[in-house]
Amino acid sequence: MIIESLLDTDLYKFTMMQVVLHQFPGAEVEYRFKCRTAGVDLVPLLPEIDAELDALCSLRFGADELAYLRGLRFIKSDFVDFLELFRLNRRRITATPAADPAARERGEIDIAIRGPWLHTILFEVPVLAIVGEIYARHAHADADLAAGLRRVDEKVAMLRTPELAECHIADYGTRRRYSRRWQAQVLERLHAGLGRQLAGTSNVLLARDMGLTPLGTMAHEYLQACQALGPRLRDTQVFAFEMWAKEYRGDLGIALADVYGLQAFLRDFDLYFCKLFDGARHDSGDPFAWGEAMIAHYLRHRVDPRTKTMVFSDALTIPKVIALHRQFHQRVGLAFGIGTHLMHDLGYEAPQMVIKMVRCNGQPVAKVSDAPGKNMCDDPAYLAYLREVFQIPPDRLVEHDGEDG
Repeated sequence: MIIESLLDTDLYKFTMMQVVLHQFPGAEVEYRFKCRTAGVDLVPLLPEIDAELDALCSLRFGADELAYLRGLRFIKSDFVDFLELFRLNRRRITATPAADPAARERGEIDIAIRGPWLHTILFEVPVLAIVGEIYARHAHADADLAAGLRRVDEKVAMLRTPELAECHIADYGTRRRYSRRWQAQVLERLHAGLGRQLAGTSNVLLARDMGLTPLGTMAHEYLQACQALGPRLRDTQVFAFEMWAKEYRGDLGIALADVYGLQAFLRDFDLYFCKLFDGARHDSGDPFAWGEAMIAHYLRHRVDPRTKTMVFSDALTIPKVIALHRQFHQRVGLAFGIGTHLMHDLGYEAPQMVIKMVRCNGQPVAKVSDAPGKNMCDDPAYLAYLREVFQIPPDRLVEHDGEDG
């Protein structure tokens, strides 16, 4: 089995799932898979993928895993009681060759996840890890792991300088990892080499096993779902942030800033939210321009940026982290979540695979980011409406995936 524990996923899946249990237990959703890298033939791998999905859906949370979750300060007792009964339902996920003949000829597959949000939210990360590892097993079984570890050591050495003593990074690479074992091996290397400069990992299982801090708050799907769950579309971000604050009462206070683009975020992130939330997360577009805009926004609202944290998580490399640290250090709190550059740097281009929510309660949902990409919403009329409501130029109606999606 590639996935041996339901804790082998990102923390924000649990933090969002808890909100769903308490605030939106009746929501119905649909997710779709997309591989954005050309030339990746996944059709022959479907029997292996199906077998791993069968195994994934046989897993339950063990007593020790539930005890660990119960010990996290922001996890509530009734949520852990629910997880004690939880199991992923195999009939909620299908993996088939692409319906379109041309796409099928290119090796594309369709993975669809449908059902109650509460019962499907935990599929995304392990399914991406499964497909990615099976593909790597066949296409790059000869990857030079020794060279990969040398690159990890080089990255550690780049960060271990007096100038960067307060530069902290975290592992956000579960969905993009070469393999489960490789992620654990790299994280052990980082832990030994960086010490306190390693802030933690988004992977809950590895955080538990290695004594690291599990990290994560909200992802794009949370704000996307609120397009269908809130009172009206224009109030989607405000509604999402208020429901988050209602659930966590000031904990887990990092707001995701790029579901409708930065300008729409800043219009909604008023003085109340500037004070209420601990900071914001960047996941698309120019990170340097974004950081300057966030600092200016805080200053306009008479909030000291040095009391807030900016989290960067979009396709980061160590050189980019260092450049961002140099520009913003001492002006604002900083955190960096790195995925592919740490967990799939093995001498070839890692395939870009994503699973995105496309519908909630039968309504299309979409993400409009600060960088160009491929749109996974199949309703042009809804995209046009979204553009009008959030004052987004037509060329910005795109969906782009950072490290955590």
